[in-house]
Amino acid sequence: MKKNLPLLLISAFIANIVSGQIITPAVKANFGVDADVMSNFFNGAAQPAGDDWYGTKLAGTGQFVIDTTGAAAIVAGYTSNPASRMLSFSRLMNQAPYTTVNNRLLLDAVFHRDFHGQDSTVFATGSNKNGMSPVSWTCPIAQGIPDKNDILDAFTHVRRAGPNVTDSMWMFSGIALENTSGSRYFDFELYQTDIYYDRPTLTFKNYGPDAGHTSWKFDALGNITSVGDIVFTAEFGGSTLTLIEGRIWVNKSALLLTPSTFSWGGQFDGDGAGAIYGYANIKPKTAGDFYTGLENAASGIWAGPFSLVRVDNSVVTTYIANQFMEFSVNLTKLGLDPGKTLNNPCGSPFRRVLIKTRSSPSFTSELKDFIAPFRMFDYAKVDADAVYTYFCGKMDTTAIKVYNPIPTSTYTWSTANGRIVGSSVGTSILVDKPGTYYVTQQLNIQCSTFAIDSVKIIFDAVCKVLNVNILNLAAAKINKGAILNWDATNNKDAGSYEIEYSMDNRNFNRLASIAASNDVDLAKYSFSYPFDITTDAPIIYYRVKIIGKDGKTKYSNTAILRVSTSGNPNARIFPNPTHGELWLSINSAVTESANLYVLDATGKVVSTARINIAKGETLIQMPSFTGKPQGVYLVKIKSANGDITQKIILLN
Repeated sequence: MKKNLPLLLISAFIANIVSGQIITPAVKANFGVDADVMSNFFNGAAQPAGDDWYGTKLAGTGQFVIDTTGAAAIVAGYTSNPASRMLSFSRLMNQAPYTTVNNRLLLDAVFHRDFHGQDSTVFATGSNKNGMSPVSWTCPIAQGIPDKNDILDAFTHVRRAGPNVTDSMWMFSGIALENTSGSRYFDFELYQTDIYYDRPTLTFKNYGPDAGHTSWKFDALGNITSVGDIVFTAEFGGSTLTLIEGRIWVNKSALLLTPSTFSWGGQFDGDGAGAIYGYANIKPKTAGDFYTGLENAASGIWAGPFSLVRVDNSVVTTYIANQFMEFSVNLTKLGLDPGKTLNNPCGSPFRRVLIKTRSSPSFTSELKDFIAPFRMFDYAKVDADAVYTYFCGKMDTTAIKVYNPIPTSTYTWSTANGRIVGSSVGTSILVDKPGTYYVTQQLNIQCSTFAIDSVKIIFDAVCKVLNVNILNLAAAKINKGAILNWDATNNKDAGSYEIEYSMDNRNFNRLASIAASNDVDLAKYSFSYPFDITTDAPIIYYRVKIIGKDGKTKYSNTAILRVSTSGNPNARIFPNPTHGELWLSINSAVTESANLYVLDATGKVVSTARINIAKGETLIQMPSFTGKPQGVYLVKIKSANGDITQKIILLN
């Protein structure tokens, strides 16, 4: 008996984990989990329905969830510029969040292509493991990894099983690895914080407060009071799924409680035997299937419109057998649906996704490759404004509008002291009285408030103009900071000066306030400050807000400061998204002319231009997008020293 007991315990443990798993092709929430990426195609045959990652020319009502804009240009670039095969890129969901497709509510989706070759988004050989704080993970400048651990592409998608926010929430994930021999082990780790990987320093930042993660918290009755990080770990054998397991990050003391939405699975792993925090596995309260997963058994499965770049940098159009693995999780049944955990069915189950591979089936085995944390559920919060917010002598009817609308969001306006003319629902309103106007955003009509913004309309019957003027406003870099200088005329009428900055020349934030020196009419001002700003925008915009002694306000012109690109020669086009204005920031080794092409979502060239690029760091204003239809465009700049391609989102 004693010799048989360990085997019995192991068998019982395995049965406990794999119960609820399906390892045959399945359709969940109208999404095919069959180890292929094609809509209207299931288990090796065409079908008239069924959503998936990518669309095909097959007839049917099935839709695809990944935005494929510019796919043909990317694949063509793999031939014209072979070095681009080693680069990473992402694509978001093809639909707006909370779009109903085939009677299912789509929340978000992401496709990500990993770096290839000698890469810095890998774990250094050594002791990097699950359960450690991300601050302790080490990454090399460049390192190769075993083929079976090398990530090529990965997908993540979350939807409801019906049109309502209370329908079951499903998470779908896919991953393509280089080698198909033997078993493969990987994790999809879901964070509550805005964790990111800083490639220049090879470190992770913005991780959680509880030993590098965010822990789930419970009251004495086991009710969830705060959600935390989640990890789904999977093991695929030579030709089939052998394990999917869900774990959550907790304080070890929480294992003494009985959770209200799920049960403990019996495993806990942190950073060593004495860890206070770690990942505990969980299982549903009720019986039934909640995991599905499998890998493509045969070669020749289409790899999608972006093709597939192998580790040897060859570009292929199909997967080899067992190269693409796919799984799904019923988050509602597992007790991780925000509607169950926090009584907020429109809440986000997580914010960032980190995908990584491991060396063995042990949850704490050595980590190998990773795709840096990428955003999900990063919905745009309402940003409203009016062209005219100050009226002098006469109050005209004016429009207030949302500048970043999501087509599936509902925007409702209200005011306590103004007056709305006409409808108070929509992306814009007309008003004819001064006052403060509020706009409330709902991601879906079934959801509660997601975000609120306000716009204040001012009317001045006396119409006295503030005569203080700002002259010669300039910004410059100084040491590790910036310095602003300006002159002020009629300075005796000023009460103070507020310095504001922006990354997109539209949304400004207050930086500091300086009291006016009232002893002279013409005064000189200087303000310096240190900054360490991590931003994709290569420009910081500054302006000065004049506040008069009588309370009236006035703005200066805008000054710009180019942020150092640390020698990076890549060009960037910004702001993105844009309302029409575009700038090109580039560090060029030579002076040259280049051809600029703008393509719409269908690949049609809608405009061309010739631009001159000077040697060194250059900022060039590009042809305006104003007047073009809202949507996604591809900007291509072709020069003798290489091509630049970037997707631009144009908003109305």
